[in-house]
Amino acid sequence: MPLQNRVDPWGRLHAVEARGAWMGNRGVLHDASKRIVRPWRLRAWILCRLQFKGRHRQVFAPQRYSELFFLDEATAFAAGHRPCAECNRERFNQFRNAWGAAAKAAEIDAVLHAERIAGGEKRCYEARLEELPDGVMIEREGSAFLVRGASLFPWSFEGYGAPLRRPSGDARVRVLTPRSMVAAIARGLEPQVHESAEACRNG
Repeated sequence: MPLQNRVDPWGRLHAVEARGAWMGNRGVLHDASKRIVRPWRLRAWILCRLQFKGRHRQVFAPQRYSELFFLDEATAFAAGHRPCAECNRERFNQFRNAWGAAAKAAEIDAVLHAERIAGGEKRCYEARLEELPDGVMIEREGSAFLVRGASLFPWSFEGYGAPLRRPSGDARVRVLTPRSMVAAIARGLEPQVHESAEACRNG
């Protein structure tokens, strides 16, 4: 039986078989029976490498942080996770440079927390689709889509489905990726995406 530790672009946790390319955490979210009892505990929602210095962890060990898993960086960014400053230091530096080189991790976490949570629910905002950079996640009719090139790729835990043509004009959409994260992506931070979307990067 899979644990409830797979993260979708809304930041919600699910028990599914699919794994992912990244691990992350938000603190201790599970109880002694390995059941999720809270959606987050810390403001620092981080994104970690699956392997680092040969360390091995027992998933959902008692009183240890709850290991979460993501399809790709684009999914993690949409959920509001930023690169870890320890195991993923080079990527964190790239992220911080795109965010603003003087920013400290705690300052970034405070901004992201305010942008991703509202009354315990996912905070989203509306924007013109044509203004969004590649790598951002949006919501349409209750489903998540990756914005990439001339296409919108429907998201799933296993990967992206067949792309839809990206609407042109003044279409407005509901954006899942936090506003400051979108700004960092627009300034050159290119999220890693699952291989199912790589082949059609340019539409």
